[in-house]
Amino acid sequence: MNRQDEKTSNTPHIIVSDLTMAYGDFVIQRDLNFTINRNDVFIVMGGSGCGKTTLLRHLIGLKRPVKGKVFYEDISFWEVDSGERSRIMRKSGILYQGGALWSSMTLAENVALPLDEYTDLSRGDIKEIVSLKLAMVGLAGYEEFYPAELSGGMQKRAGLARAMALDPEILFFDEPSAGLDPISAKRLDDLILELRDSLGTTVVVVTHELPSIFAIGNNSIFLDTETRTIIGQGEPHMLLAQTDALRVKEFLTRGETASAGSRAG
Repeated sequence: MNRQDEKTSNTPHIIVSDLTMAYGDFVIQRDLNFTINRNDVFIVMGGSGCGKTTLLRHLIGLKRPVKGKVFYEDISFWEVDSGERSRIMRKSGILYQGGALWSSMTLAENVALPLDEYTDLSRGDIKEIVSLKLAMVGLAGYEEFYPAELSGGMQKRAGLARAMALDPEILFFDEPSAGLDPISAKRLDDLILELRDSLGTTVVVVTHELPSIFAIGNNSIFLDTETRTIIGQGEPHMLLAQTDALRVKEFLTRGETASAGSRAG
């Protein structure tokens, strides 16, 4: 058992039931069934075009499913009104692939945005929280810097500080390591685990980066482009060891399974 498993529970946080995603008549994925438990670092993986980011959009309220349900605990997310969905999503933070920071705003102003919009806190209290969140991601003292003045890794961490502004129960990441060098990517992975361990946050990560998948994930699903459904799920190391699905093995070994088979033949 790895150290991630020791920190998770078997209490469902998000349940996806019989979910089908489509654009018009084109089905992206069908009949998706999986559970994200509290304190999971849950990986959504698969090849390019399999629908990973589309699934994220269904989970965070940006796209309605063609069929099926998404439950946040016992609430059917797409069967309540928009006000209730907004209330649920205020318990979540989202780090988009590019960081999505406002270039014309300082880091402090970027992190303060959710606090300004969703709370009645005083300017002094907001300033204090902003400084705390930036310190948590290793950016203490960078409050007055603009995004363009930071490296890519620092921009991702600033985006994470903003995603954490409202003390979310769930953090969603869309390709967090995209564009980062290996050292910066590992630092971000370590930070994700530290935040999960210290704050008890449930983390959902859309990624195709194998080092991150194996380093931080304690549960996962594999979205297949050919069958357009899930063909593997579970802790990534165990999934690789136990799956009979060749495409899952190829993905988790960067195609080395297929290469080895060719050499053997």
